[in-house]
Amino acid sequence: MKKILSNAISLFVIVIVLLLVIPLNPFILDIFFIMNISISLIILLITMNIKEPLEFSIFPSLLLITTLFRIGLNISSTQLILTKQGQAGQVIAAIGTFVLQGNAVVGVIIFLIIVLVQFIVITKGAERVAEVAARFTLDAMPGKQMAIDADLSTGLITEEEARTRRHKIQKEADFYGAMDGATKIVKGDAVMSIIITTINFVAGVIIGMVQSSMDFGSVLQVYSIATIGDGLVSQIPALLISTSTGMIVTRSVSEGSLNTDVSAQFLAQPQAFLIGGILLFAVALMPGMPHIQLVVVSAALIALGLTARHRMKVAGTMGASAEEMMTSAEEQQEMAVTEEEYYKDINNIYSLLNVEPVEMEVGYSLIPLVDESSGGKLINRIVIFRRQYAQEMGFVIPPVRLRDSSALNTNQYVIKIKGEEVAKGEILTDYYLALEPPNPTGEIDGIETIEPAYGIPSKWITPDLKEMAEIYGYTVIDPLSVIVTHLSETIKKHVSELMTRQEVTQLVNNLKNQMPELVEEAFPNIITYSGFQKVLCSLLKEGVPIKDLATILETILDSSATTRDLDTITENVRVALKRTITRRFCMDGQMRVITLDAEVEKLIASSLSKNENGLYLALNPEAMQKIIMQLADIVKKFAELGQPPIILTSHVIRLYFYRLIEQFYPDIYVLSFNEIGNNVQIQAIGNITL
Repeated sequence: MKKILSNAISLFVIVIVLLLVIPLNPFILDIFFIMNISISLIILLITMNIKEPLEFSIFPSLLLITTLFRIGLNISSTQLILTKQGQAGQVIAAIGTFVLQGNAVVGVIIFLIIVLVQFIVITKGAERVAEVAARFTLDAMPGKQMAIDADLSTGLITEEEARTRRHKIQKEADFYGAMDGATKIVKGDAVMSIIITTINFVAGVIIGMVQSSMDFGSVLQVYSIATIGDGLVSQIPALLISTSTGMIVTRSVSEGSLNTDVSAQFLAQPQAFLIGGILLFAVALMPGMPHIQLVVVSAALIALGLTARHRMKVAGTMGASAEEMMTSAEEQQEMAVTEEEYYKDINNIYSLLNVEPVEMEVGYSLIPLVDESSGGKLINRIVIFRRQYAQEMGFVIPPVRLRDSSALNTNQYVIKIKGEEVAKGEILTDYYLALEPPNPTGEIDGIETIEPAYGIPSKWITPDLKEMAEIYGYTVIDPLSVIVTHLSETIKKHVSELMTRQEVTQLVNNLKNQMPELVEEAFPNIITYSGFQKVLCSLLKEGVPIKDLATILETILDSSATTRDLDTITENVRVALKRTITRRFCMDGQMRVITLDAEVEKLIASSLSKNENGLYLALNPEAMQKIIMQLADIVKKFAELGQPPIILTSHVIRLYFYRLIEQFYPDIYVLSFNEIGNNVQIQAIGNITL
């Protein structure tokens, strides 16, 4: 029985197809006509009681099935009308007789009005609404996806909730796209009804007069009843389905069923009922008007308005009382449950031990930048940064936890990595930050400060000075961009600290879905997860993308045949990623670099010493001081070029020279000749000598 029910729709569609070719008995046809009307009525009632269109997502398919069902019944009834002199069952005869009332012209006019109302008013409107809804739903998808990512990144929803909401957005797009096409079926059905009715009437007249030798009056009487009855029997369900179509595509902003929404939203405006009732009463005083009817309707509207206004007052009083009671209960609960009582439960103490990977605390004045309900866009900008960084570097930055803090000044913010402060800044939300150029053409008034991300001398200026500052050569940025830039640059500097063992496992599992053999060969026999983590952290720390995990892992496998030293393996990985490194640091086919004199490279190579932990650089202090002092002068030239400083060395000493200058210049990139593509033109900005 269960199997039969599961295939009921398939059997029903097969029956519909058979209706197109197999003549039916009038008794069976009557049953099908009644089923058609019942199904259409049920569909209409469902569309009126759902809260959102996706609750009835099978509607586009039902629309096609019911339309095909009506066409099949039309064809079967046409066969009976033309072969049995209009005897097509009791339903058609009863409706035709009731509507015509002995006047064929009246029946034809009523039939045409119903068809035109369906075709021009309901179907045309529903088609337009479905088309616009489909287009707007597709256009809104990226924004909705970003909103979900923002909620996920800030911890407002879980991964499962985000997946559910994304699935719902996709289903909405599919539903409205299907509805856009399904409305064309309803439109074609209305046209087809007129054609079939015309064929029935014309063919019936010809058959009655030519084959049955009936006079014109008898033919008109017999075939007009059958034809108009048949047309109305098919048009009544079609009108119900068309109304259902319009109903379901206009439910986008509803919060309850249609009955609930209409009653709630109408009764929420008692003033409209009162004014309408008073105006109708004034119209009733005019001579020649139907006074009794107008007074009755006027009294009903005024009574309804007064009742609705009384209910709103009662509801408002009860709401205020409930709010007072709730506030009182909360106060009592706060008084009853002290902080000491709360932390008597050891599970509540464990909640204090959680450490967020990335956290930002803001002062009171900066809350509007974070609060989306007041137009704040900080969350959206963070989401965009996380996506761009993942696409560029191959690492997904953990969600940034945003909090307000009363311990900060109103304009201050603090960035924390794993619970500890790593950066701090202060911005003025009603000002713009103007970055001073090397040689400004003019001076502007403002509050002098230092740009927090790059340490550039700047000024906070009022919005009316923005255009003048740009004319003078200043780079003007808004407060939101200042805080987002500082946050993104801080995360980039500490990204290697965010590469946890859990993140490494996630990346490896993602690669395993694509290349299971490679992962199984590497882990754990060739390299452990902790070793792989150290390699990835070293690459990220020096700004090398890890997106090509397959190449990184293959290089580790190849290098492990000759060495187990992770530093050597990492250097080999960098060489394997030369195209990625070249793209990352090359600008327009050129790379401006700082080079090392041959004597300097020889000195560094000869200063390498070895202990139980591997090689390390033991350079004498005098040579180290000369190198650092020369770097200080040359690095200033890169600030004018607008690019980060790059030092080019041989492959042998690259790692050790980087470790030498890292503590003095953490923003300098050290590359080796083996990591640069052959098609790059190298331009030396400076040379370090002894």
